[in-house]
Parts: sequence; structure tokens; C-alpha cells
Amino acid sequence: MPPLAGSFTTLRSTFFRTHSGARIMWPIAVLTLVLPMFAWSSSAWAGTALAPDAAPPGATVTITGKGFGTFKSSQDNRVFFGNVPALVQRWEPDLVSVKVPLRAATGPVEIVKGKKRIQAGTFTVLRPIIQAVTPGETEPGSVLQISGAHFGNTAGSKDPNTMFGVNDVLISGVPARVRRWRDDRIEVEVPANAASGDVLVRLASSDPLPDGSCCAPVEYSVSNAVALSVLPSIRVDPLTGPVGTKVVLFGKGFGAGKSPADAILFNGRPATVAQWTDQLIVAHVPLNAASGPIVIKQGSVERTVGQFAVRMPKATGLSPASAPIGSLLRITGENFGFYSESGASPFAFADFNKGDNGVEIGGVPAIIYRWHDDKIDVWIPYSVKSGPVVVKRGATVPKEDGTCCAERGLVTTEAGIFSLVVPQVESFSPATAGLDEVVTIKGSGFGNFLKTTEATQPGLNEGGHDFAPIKLGENVSRSEVLFNGLAGMIVSWTDTEIKVRVPRRQMFGIGKMNEFVTGAIAGPLVVRRGSWDLLPDGACCTQKQWVSVEAGQFTIQAKGLPDPGYFNSPDQKGRE
Repeated sequence: MPPLAGSFTTLRSTFFRTHSGARIMWPIAVLTLVLPMFAWSSSAWAGTALAPDAAPPGATVTITGKGFGTFKSSQDNRVFFGNVPALVQRWEPDLVSVKVPLRAATGPVEIVKGKKRIQAGTFTVLRPIIQAVTPGETEPGSVLQISGAHFGNTAGSKDPNTMFGVNDVLISGVPARVRRWRDDRIEVEVPANAASGDVLVRLASSDPLPDGSCCAPVEYSVSNAVALSVLPSIRVDPLTGPVGTKVVLFGKGFGAGKSPADAILFNGRPATVAQWTDQLIVAHVPLNAASGPIVIKQGSVERTVGQFAVRMPKATGLSPASAPIGSLLRITGENFGFYSESGASPFAFADFNKGDNGVEIGGVPAIIYRWHDDKIDVWIPYSVKSGPVVVKRGATVPKEDGTCCAERGLVTTEAGIFSLVVPQVESFSPATAGLDEVVTIKGSGFGNFLKTTEATQPGLNEGGHDFAPIKLGENVSRSEVLFNGLAGMIVSWTDTEIKVRVPRRQMFGIGKMNEFVTGAIAGPLVVRRGSWDLLPDGACCTQKQWVSVEAGQFTIQAKGLPDPGYFNSPDQKGRE
């Protein structure tokens, strides 16, 4: 007989013998003895609660109550959702935390400690549901919003309670980078290698091994699938610039060539299309363009591929404001764009097509040396006149079929007024000197000195890109001092003073050892500057022309010659 039944029989016999006249009292005595025993047995597990009592697989559930005891081992301390074991993360006498197992079903949750079992409550298992994907048509790199329910509060990568596996989103089988994750909304970036297909939300499992320890191989609870259309990615470069800017669209699926119904639109204005292939389109921002969307139109289908900001060129500075011909003039400002971008190549350096871009000084085209978006350097041409310095930016309006051109036009900005200076010599000294001696020339309007070693020949860049042999030649200088037609070596050169050495060339030792050539000792001392003009078609350039100023007559003295024994030295033998 069980211990509890024997106690009850003894109690009843004793009670009847002692109180035979009071039979009504024995049930009360039994309840007084037995009920406290049952009350103690259930109080150790009373008041248990699940928080939350509904969640998707992988979520953390906390069970609170009393009398759970201490944790002994993963086999002795267990929690089951139905008959599916859960991964225990924390076990205290009054609190147990577990992960909802992947294969859990709605039903009772049971705590097991050794041979004791307790019903902790009823749990509802939720499954992730996608209700909408926005936008339904997108491209790689864009942000995708997924709304729905039961995604969980975190993707898991930063959750210290997630021991194995991370919740994720797949787009056509490719994992997407998560930006935000909430129970009812997820924000991800569309991967670069994603294609059109299904969007899935996956919740990673955190299930125990058969012995209750961590962790079983990760599996996923997968949401319903929602279709997403991923358009081929199109990169547009650049997205800002003045009219005439070369804009290149890189992508795929454009078609082998442009049909009459195809177009590139800048805020609704068609652009001149210079090249159209399946993976590349070259277009030029039209003359009448305004800031707004860039749209590629293929037949009746239009797609916005970016926003283009049209910038107006603006010149803000000019230096120097006055100078002689051949000087380098710098124009500063903004939004000048690039110089050679009017061709069909996607790269400006490959075609050197400047279109109608240029600079005029007093109405005379200047020779472009450097052209950047914020500064332009030009050589002052030979035929320059004093007057306004104007930066010209060329652009076009296409024909109906998108080819060039129904209209050509210019956008201009004035940098300031330029004054042409003519070199003037006031004095020079000495008027006679020996070889290598320094002569000082004073005056005004000499400008800056341009070194004879500077590669000033026009066309060097173009020739270099065409792998053409480069010859600088002899006549590359633009600033010289001549002694009877012979150039001297410049010591210093400012706008008001020049120091130059008397030249040695042809003064001695040419054909006649140790003999001074008297025929070249006297003649005019000349300061000169040279420059070119552009050809009538805008190409570079005419032959160099000079502005010369004669300072006076100069005589070279027979001084500074080598020692008479110079030509008899051993290392000079055989050079006669």
C-alpha cells in the first residue's frame, strides 16, 4: 500500500475509536492533514509563465517561476516544446531561457529536471510571413523594404544569445546585406550579382544536439516567396557637369545599336548619342538641358537611371591680367567641364575631340595648354588683342533620330579684361663684354621666362597617345635674348629685368683652333618673345612668330677664351 493510503487508514481507525460519536468530523481531519502535502508539492512549480508566449523559431523564450533548482547538466536539465528539445541558454532557480527549436509546433512547453516534469504553459509557434516587397522592380545596389510579420527582433549577427547561425534574406538565392531588421520590417541592399527571382526571409535554427548541448547544424525556417524583378545595373558617369558634357552609361542589354525609337533624355530633352552598343552608350548633355532625371528610352520602355545636375560655367579669376604674347594665362572658376569630350569614345583622352570648347582673348582664339573643371591655362597667341577673356562651352541639340546635329550653340562666361603688353627696353649694361660675362637689361613688359627645355610644342600629348615619335627640335623656346643672332644663356628673367650671359657659340675654336671669330663679335642685342596662332579650322597651329625689341648694339670682347695651352693638353689631342 502506498505510504499516503496507510496513513489515511490508521488515522480513520484511531478517530473512530476515540470519537465514535462524532463521525462528521473525520473528513475535516483528513483534509487538514492531506491538503498541506499537496499544496507543498505544487507550490514549487506554481506561477510559471512564458515570455513571450508566441514567437518564431530561433527566438529566445524566458520561463519564470520558482523551484527550478540549479543546473546540473544538459541531459538532466531539459525543456521541450511538445516533444522537441530546446537549446537551454540559462538556468536559474526561478528563471530558464531557451531558444524556440526549428521543428517546434504550437502546444505545451515542459520543463524537465531529472525525473521531475512540469507544464510551463502553452506556446504558439509563428512562421515568418512576407506581406510586401518595395519596390517590386529594382536594380543592384538599391535598398529593398520587406514588410510582414514574425521576422524576429534581430538578424542575430549582433545578438550574443545567437550561438549558431544568422537570420538572413535571399534574393534569387543570393544573400543580401541587412541594413535594418525588425519583427515586421527588414531593409536590405540588393546584391550586385542578384537576378530576378524570389525574395525569402530565413530564420536560423539554434537547436541542441541529442545530448542537449550546443549546437546542431544550422537549418532555416523559411518564409513564403515573393517575386522581385531585378533590372540590370546601369552606371552613369558623370552625374554633374555643364552642357556638352560627355555622359557614359555602362551596363548591358542596351541592344547592338540604336534604333530610331531609342533615346537618352536629360529631364525630357533628347541628347546627341555618339555611340550605342549592347554594354555602353555615349551621349552629350544637350544645349537646352536642365537638371533632372536621366532616362534611357528603348522603344516604348523608359527607365530612369540617375539624376543629372546641369552646372553653369563660371569664371572667377584671371592671372595675369596683362602680359606679352607667349605668356601663360590662367583662368580660375568652376564647372568648365573637360576640354576634349565631344567625341564618341567613352574616354576623353582617346579621341581629343574638343568640339567648340575654347577660350578667346580680345576675340582671338587662345591656345589651350591645360583645361580642368576649375582652371584653364592658355598660351597668349601671337595675334592677341586687348579685350575680354571669354570661356566658351560648346553643346548641341540632336536631330530627331538622335544623331548630330539639329543645332549647335555656346554657353559663355567672361573671366575679365586682358591687356596686351609689348616689351620695352630702357637700358642695358655693359655694352661690351667678354664670353660668359653677365649683361643686365632693364625695361618693362618682358613677362615671365619660359625655359628652352620646356616641352612647349603643341600636339605633344596627342602624339604621345598615338605612340608617335616625339622630336622637340631646336626652336622650342618662347623667350630669348640674342647677341647678333646668337642666343645667350638666361641667368634671371623678370617682367622688368633680364640677366643674360654672353654666348660662346661660334665665337671661337670653330674650325680654327684657339682663334677668335671676329665676324660675329658685334651686332644688335635683341629681346624677343614668340607664340603661335590657331589655324582657321581651330586646329593647332601656325608657325611660331616673334615680337622683337632691339636694345642696341653690343660688342663681344675677346675675353673668357680658354688658356692657350688648352688645345695642347693630352685629353684634347685628336680633337683638332
